[in-house]
Formats: sequence, C-alpha cells, structure tokens
Amino acid sequence: MKSINTAAAVAMLVLAAACGNTADGVKKDADIAAEKTAKAADKTGDAMIGAIQTGEVKAAIIADKRVDAGDINVDTNDATKTVTLNGSVKSLPEKSIAAQIASSKAAGYSIVNNLSIKP
Repeated sequence: MKSINTAAAVAMLVLAAACGNTADGVKKDADIAAEKTAKAADKTGDAMIGAIQTGEVKAAIIADKRVDAGDINVDTNDATKTVTLNGSVKSLPEKSIAAQIASSKAAGYSIVNNLSIKP
C-alpha cells in the first residue's frame, strides 16, 4: 500500500510539474502571438496611411487640368515617407507640375519623380 501511495505521489508531482511547464509555455506562446499581432497591426496601419496618401495625391493630380494624369501611377510608402510617381506625361512642365502637386499634398514625404515624357 505504501508503494502505491508513493507511486501516486510521484505521479502527482510529475503531473503538477508538467502542468506548470505547460502553463509557462502557453503564456510564452501567447506573449509571442501578441507581439506578432501588434507588429502586423502596425504594418496594416502604415499600409492604410500610405493608401490614403496615395489617393489624395492622385486625386489632386487628376483635378489639376494642367496635367494629363491618365498615365500617372502614384505609389506611397508610409514607412519610408516616400511618394513615387511612375508613368508618363506629355511634357517637361507637366512632369514638374505633377511633382509639385505631389509635394504639396504629401507634406513631409520625399517625392520620387520617375515620370517619363512621351509626347
């Protein structure tokens, strides 16, 4: 009977230790998951801000009748605070005006003007 009680006591200790390790593991896993979720939320927030900035710049370029915006693509990277203009325009003045518009609508962003001139 004494050996059964001892075996039961040992089994209980092992089980208690295993539960403690499992609880610690679950907490660590939860902490890691929370950190990854926070990082993903930050990236999503950056992407949303970038998308809003892109829309504002593109809308302003379209609204300005001095620029034919039909072949202008606007890309924004909020993490690097960069707005990039790609595509083509008909003249050097249109290229300059598009960059000026982007600069005025995207305060605090660097403007990369990759527009080519195709008459």
